[in-house]
Amino acid sequence: MKKLVEEPQLVEGTVKAVEVKKDRRISDLLLAMKETGFQGRKLGEACETIFEMISSPDVTVMLGYAGALSVAGQWKVVAWLLEQGYIDILVPTGANISEDIIEAMGRSYYLCSHLADDEALFRQGINRYYDVAGREDDYVEMTELIATFIETSDTSVSCSSREFLRSLGLWLGKRGIRSLLTIAAEQDVPVFCPAVADSPFGDGALLAKSKGIALQIDAMKDYCEFMSLADRVDETGVIYLGGGVPKDFIQLFAATANLLFPGRVIPNRKKYMGRANTDETYYPHKYAVQITTDSPQWGGLSGCTFDEAVSWGKEKHDGRYVQCYCDATIALPLISHALAELMVEKRPPRRLGRLFPNGGKG
Repeated sequence: MKKLVEEPQLVEGTVKAVEVKKDRRISDLLLAMKETGFQGRKLGEACETIFEMISSPDVTVMLGYAGALSVAGQWKVVAWLLEQGYIDILVPTGANISEDIIEAMGRSYYLCSHLADDEALFRQGINRYYDVAGREDDYVEMTELIATFIETSDTSVSCSSREFLRSLGLWLGKRGIRSLLTIAAEQDVPVFCPAVADSPFGDGALLAKSKGIALQIDAMKDYCEFMSLADRVDETGVIYLGGGVPKDFIQLFAATANLLFPGRVIPNRKKYMGRANTDETYYPHKYAVQITTDSPQWGGLSGCTFDEAVSWGKEKHDGRYVQCYCDATIALPLISHALAELMVEKRPPRRLGRLFPNGGKG
């Protein structure tokens, strides 16, 4: 039968309304949402892009982990991603890899109202994260645990955050505390935390300093270690939960790693781009997914679109990139459960941590 109305030009297909199906798999639902509109469509596209990313044998996957997500019940999802080999490099905020330690120690966070009496909470020793509460004494215990590690470590020389966090992860593991850092260390996933002091790690360092022990974390060593991995990868894919410093740190891997190498060309990387009036080379990320609630019009990096990042050489103009404007506490569990259904087996781990002199297990 001839169509009464022809499809308009410059469109990508027809919208397919979601149908309710009993016992429908999450992966099937998300992939169906790809053919709907708005952020539901973007959520489906994000799931498909991450699946393609982790299924590609030539792609190294980096996760930027920002926001107060560990206290909101998300850290075990990230732990699962690490255990499955889906993440090759982790770049978190300090809070997200310290506040998970509280639950790993056997303590808890609590549900509360976002309209709670905050002055009363303060008097009772309770800290509020919107509608989640945590005990201050648990927080202090976690901070003092970090301080104990610092006090028993060799602080005579400076270290990168990767070295410090790997050692802490192994130390916690020996004490039966299976935090994100412990799992990352076991999987040889390097963890870089460029803003490490802005967290309980900074507070732990203060406690150690009060006893005459000075932790020295070298931010420039961190940056050089991170960029040194550029000649050990082929293509890169990035996933951002939120934005902030983790996103900026990872984005620069595509645009400035060349500065570490002679001739500003990364060895073993044949696919690169140049631009007018400079001799620098660029190695844009092939895949990029961001789950964010930030918007681009304020000019901040957290809300910056991947289209804008193309102008910096950070994303490929013809790559697969998706930004889903959604709360990560909604998107992350859905996408991860869909991946659990779609992926038949674990992904072979890259174990990039072993590339560093002290990167192996032990």
